[in-house]
Amino acid sequence: MNKYECMCEYVYDPAKGDPDNGIQPGTAFEDLPDDWVCPLCGAEKEHFEKID
Repeated sequence: MNKYECMCEYVYDPAKGDPDNGIQPGTAFEDLPDDWVCPLCGAEKEHFEKID
């Protein structure tokens, strides 16, 4: 699964998920709820870019 980076440099790693916000490890970025936002800056998913 791919990692995605926010404009604030937060990296969403599917292997870790976002447990503080109810996202279980193993959740692909594409499977995040539409209303999920960056836990650091509050940016919406559209502001993330796929990284290698």
